[in-house]
Amino acid sequence: MERAVARIDFDAVAANCARLKAELGEAELCAVVKADGYGHGADGCAEAALAGGATRLAVATAVEAAQIGRRFQHIPLLTMGALTEAEVDVTLSAGSELTVWREDFRRLVAARARAQGRPARIHVKHDSGMGRLGNPDPEGVVELARACAADPDLELAGVWTHFATADEPESGYFDEQLGRFETVAATVRSEFPEVTVHAANSAAVFLDSRSHFDMARCGVAIYGLDPFQGDPVDRGLRPALSLRSYVADVKHFRVGASAGYGQRWAAAIETWVGVIPLGYGDGIRRGLTNNAEVLVRGHRRPLVGTVSMDNVTIDLGPETQVRPGDEVVLIGVQGEEEIRAEELAARLGTINYEITCGISARVPRRPA
Repeated sequence: MERAVARIDFDAVAANCARLKAELGEAELCAVVKADGYGHGADGCAEAALAGGATRLAVATAVEAAQIGRRFQHIPLLTMGALTEAEVDVTLSAGSELTVWREDFRRLVAARARAQGRPARIHVKHDSGMGRLGNPDPEGVVELARACAADPDLELAGVWTHFATADEPESGYFDEQLGRFETVAATVRSEFPEVTVHAANSAAVFLDSRSHFDMARCGVAIYGLDPFQGDPVDRGLRPALSLRSYVADVKHFRVGASAGYGQRWAAAIETWVGVIPLGYGDGIRRGLTNNAEVLVRGHRRPLVGTVSMDNVTIDLGPETQVRPGDEVVLIGVQGEEEIRAEELAARLGTINYEITCGISARVPRRPA
């Protein structure tokens, strides 16, 4: 038993991609493997996603582009985020396509591509309402597309946007954004028929087929996490990650004995307490203090006391068969019980993305 380990089911990643491809039909699937594959391990998940039907990959940063570009040299790769001049050089050297939304940045990319001796492939981003990166002016998007197509150091590869509320089906804002982007995309496509139009994230793939266009960029769903924060099984998805540890010690607590910093929990009755050797240094958020359960011997046991950097404690009850060395599951299945990332996210008032991305680098990722 390892102190802490994240087990990754790569077959589940491939199956989730096949599920998304079935939803997309003729549209391509671009697997988003930024943030180390949402905490699952970028390289292994990229390979599994391609096996499941993805034909492109996407990342957010130059460092990620360099990592993925080295391993998957013949797969189209898109870097979606903002880049400094030095990062443009790294990204282009990785063979990645880039995102542009301002004329000055377009000129910079053209100059760096010229210096490297090969044209850069560009995706022009329309800010249809997210309010982050992207050009909010429809005519400005079209002009940038024309400038990219006319520049000998650039190739116009795509036009795209990103939805703010695709994971909120009751919101009408999705339709507003989609309508704005449809108009821009139609204009660009009329002049440049070979351009790849893309907008859908994981939630939008399930929400509305009008958003599929030529390609969808899916992240959370390929890892078997529900984009709507419900049960992934309801969408035909299989969670790919489990987080496991072990019982390092079992201690008898008398009434009133406390566990952890600040004495935030004390035994109301005589009980046994298990010590688990991982904590917020591994990504178990301090907000789970007295606010979570783990699985031991197939049963849920409450996490009690303050989550510390390297340890958490669990209440095993007044009678227990648990012994040091027993496996502990913090995310995943044990026996008939399951704890999903969505459950932890709900307890913390956050989203499943943050749960898996927050598992720290000192937790090794291993194949399931």
